[in-house]
Amino acid sequence: AAVTAQTMQIGNRPCRIYGGANAEYLLLQMTGEHELQSMDYEVAAIAQSSQNFLFAAIPVESWNDALSPWKAPAVWGKQGFGGKAGDTLRFLTEQVIPTLEQQLWASTQTDLFYGVAAASPSVWFPGWMEFEQQHPIQAQHVYLSLGDKEERTKNTIMAAVGDNIRTLRSRLTERGADCTLEWNSGGHFK
Repeated sequence: AAVTAQTMQIGNRPCRIYGGANAEYLLLQMTGEHELQSMDYEVAAIAQSSQNFLFAAIPVESWNDALSPWKAPAVWGKQGFGGKAGDTLRFLTEQVIPTLEQQLWASTQTDLFYGVAAASPSVWFPGWMEFEQQHPIQAQHVYLSLGDKEERTKNTIMAAVGDNIRTLRSRLTERGADCTLEWNSGGHFK
């Protein structure tokens, strides 16, 4: 059965919300314009799990600014990184999650983020691996995926993505997290 979206204004952002009020799981995904085209397909795949969920697609205007933890110079092209991930996280924890929790009847998890799914994460980002060593990922269930072509790039900074994600999986596993690393066919956008 298809899961239809409703648009909900949270703060100043029109968020796409899928699912029902009897949800046990709240799924959040930061989205750019390029992902919205495949969002219905993605939600339909999640719906096959038969779990009751509420899925929120939260729009991001400037990917490089909103999702980078600190400022960094451009790695490709001319656009650098604005380092506004702290603002994004505050928006999620102070506005998005409280607004959506009012929609939920059941909340079965006590930790704020029970699990994390990182598809083609920017673990190549300058300083990230050192930062994660000092401030470990706290979620106990982590899914990592990377395209098998992503580390085969001429850009030396981005080429570190493969070694870094392997190291990250080892760290998480050593800390006792339930961590899966899946290699998929293709590059970052496939």
